[in-house]
Order: sequence, then structure tokens, then C-alpha cells
Amino acid sequence: MVTTTSMMNCDPSPEANEVKNFLAEYAAILLGCGATCIRIEKNLRRMAEAFGMYVGTTIMPTYILLSIRTRNEAFSYCSIERPKKGGINFNLNTQLSKLSWEVADGKLTFCEARQRLDEIAHSPHANRWVVLLLVALANASFCRLFGGDGKSMAVVFVATLCGFLLRQEMLRHSIDLRFVVFCSAFLSSVIGATGHIFDWGATPDVALATSVLYLIPGVPYINAVSDMLDGHYICSFSRFMNAVILTFCLSLGLCCGLLVMEQSWF
Repeated sequence: MVTTTSMMNCDPSPEANEVKNFLAEYAAILLGCGATCIRIEKNLRRMAEAFGMYVGTTIMPTYILLSIRTRNEAFSYCSIERPKKGGINFNLNTQLSKLSWEVADGKLTFCEARQRLDEIAHSPHANRWVVLLLVALANASFCRLFGGDGKSMAVVFVATLCGFLLRQEMLRHSIDLRFVVFCSAFLSSVIGATGHIFDWGATPDVALATSVLYLIPGVPYINAVSDMLDGHYICSFSRFMNAVILTFCLSLGLCCGLLVMEQSWF
């Protein structure tokens, strides 16, 4: 949803209006891929200055209020944009930040920047099977880092593989993320508990404990702290509470898995 308002009783400047629309879409994509508030503000500011304008932003958990004015303050425009949620995406975050520097350094004209933004927004996602394999390997490495042996690492690898695959499939069908985290944690903990059931390896406790680590919302916690330090307290609290809720869903799924497998919580 975009709302545009001209503050002067005269014809709006098409160039300024196009810049406003461009920055609003840029901010919506950047917020949706998990960027911090300070990154969004800095990126918008350097691009607006490159276009010869000033920008003011109010970032809220569910929308961004963008205010653009020309240097001679002849025109002022406002836009309200909802974040385009697509999950945390570091590659998209990096590409958008790179775009802002290219605009600031004068390497791109406005038309080229507009085209580049469209290309970035519609760029294909990373291969899901490669991501699945890498996440499973990373979580198995966590098991080793915490003292797990080879058999425990194998259990964690399979538990992560199955849990993350379930997560991918459920998200493809637009199922609520909280329920997705619960189900993934439940499945991974059930598989992770097989080390105890069948007496595989010398460190089954480590396998069980690390089988759900891939679900911990570390990035939202970090972003919440970053926003708090920068003074964006509403966004900070919102991100922190979302992370807490996801952590609760993870813990609930883990506990249910332990109950089903008749494993002790302590």
C-alpha cells in the first residue's frame, strides 16, 4: 500500500515522485530481508543525497513511513510502504547495500538503479537442496564443536536434514512460521533421541541437544540489540518478542519430542 501526498498546491515533480517510489520500494525489500534499522536509514540517506534530495524515515515493525523533499523544499512527498517479507536473506541484503553505494558513487543513473533494483528483487533464491545440505553439515559441525562423536554427528545430520526439509515444505505452503518451528523441532528432537534409544555413540546427549540448534532465531536477536542501541526501541522490542516466541515454539517442540520418545528433560 502506497500513499502519496503533495504538500504544495502545484503540480508534483515527476522526477521527485519517481525517486520517492524507488526509495520506498527499496526500503520495503530491505526491511523484509532482515536488515537493521540503521542500515536502512543509511542506505536511503546516501541514495537520496545522490539524487539531490533529503529523506526522512520512520521505521515501524509493519510499515515504513518515508518522507522525501527536494533541496529547495519546493515539494515534499510521503509514502507508506509495508515490508515485503521473504525471510532473512543475507545475499539480498548485501546486493541492496551494494546498490546504494553504486548510486552514491555516481556509478548508476536513476534509470539504471531502478532497473538494478528490479533485477535484485526478482533474482532467484539459492538452490534449496544446496541450502539443505549445508545447514545439515553446519549443525553436525555444531555437534562436534560441543564434544559429539562421529555417530552423534551422523544422528544430528539426519535430524537436521529431515527437520529443515519439513520446514522448507511447510513454508512453501505459507504455513505460520511459529507452527513450522514447532513441527521442525519436534521431528528433529525425535530423530535426535534415537542415539539414546539405540545406544548409538558415546555422546547421545550432545546429539539430542544440538539437533534443534538450526532453528534458533539468532539473527532476530542480534537485530533487536542493534536496533535498541540505535534508538529504534519499537522495532527492537518487536523483533525481540518475535525471537522469544520462536524460541518458545522451538522449546515446546523439543519437549514434545522428548515426551514422545520417553526421554528425561534433565
